Amino acid sequence: MREFGYERAFDVPGAVALLGAAPEARFLGGGTNLIDLMKAGVERPALLIDVRELPLDGVEFTHDGGLRIGATVTNSDLAAHPEVRRHYPALAQAVLAGASGQLRNMATVGGNLLQRTRCGYFTDLSKPCNKRAPGSGCPALTGEHHNHAILGASEHCVATHPSDMAVALAAFDAVISYETADGPGELPIAEFYRPVGDTPHIETSLPPGALITGVTLPPAPVAAHSRYRKVRERASYAFAIGSIAAALDVQDAVVRDVRLAFGAVASRPWRARAAERVLIGGPASAEAYASAADAELDAAEALPENGYKVTLTRNLVVAVLTELTEGAIR
Repeated sequence: MREFGYERAFDVPGAVALLGAAPEARFLGGGTNLIDLMKAGVERPALLIDVRELPLDGVEFTHDGGLRIGATVTNSDLAAHPEVRRHYPALAQAVLAGASGQLRNMATVGGNLLQRTRCGYFTDLSKPCNKRAPGSGCPALTGEHHNHAILGASEHCVATHPSDMAVALAAFDAVISYETADGPGELPIAEFYRPVGDTPHIETSLPPGALITGVTLPPAPVAAHSRYRKVRERASYAFAIGSIAAALDVQDAVVRDVRLAFGAVASRPWRARAAERVLIGGPASAEAYASAADAELDAAEALPENGYKVTLTRNLVVAVLTELTEGAIR
């Protein structure tokens, strides 16, 4: 047993100050990922700073009609919130798909954003892993990789990001707010997660000592007509082998607006901007949806055992956009 300290923070400045005084500390929300990593020996914080009592547990409208979600809102409360379900249904669906009820009751929005990969090599201290020990290698390249990345990977890491919630947030251009000793800051989710490149151990662009305080969803009328679909290897709680968050606005059989993000295909939620560009202004048809998916997946670089993800993701795009189209026509 490795000893560690525990402190409970009751305000944001106090939490940030505690981390500043102990750089080896970690913020503790629900602990549904961090505690598992501590048990495995991957994370070894000298101090846990409990942030569950911080006044960051609200969901409210912004002045321009978007939604502001506090960092300590639980996944259960987020999925059940009537305004989330009404204005961003794909987000509620993604959260419900993401874990068991017991885990959702504990997990927080801030913690969900920062959860780390479930790659088996990352959590096995007997194996090398560039994400855990930079420069040690990536055994997944030639080992077990059937559920690893097909987009945006590198020779240094092919792990995927595990979050369902973050996929929906990426589709809706969420902005992450944080606090440091120097004051508040913001990061669009497109900049929040870093490309894997040759530094897979640096996963986000958060500055040192930062505490996530909330997530803002900009107003997006198209988001009200959205859906999240997840494919997994068993019907019960499991991480995705492929997923999609999609929102669609169709008028007179023409795509007026569309949002697409993929999960379980990259080290971060993958915003499908190439597919979106192909679709906007074009016909709302299965053929067009397939062509758009092909445009996005043209950059895929599959490994010997995960090429099925290209076909799976293509089929998800066609199926979910077709369902949204049929719903719009009715």
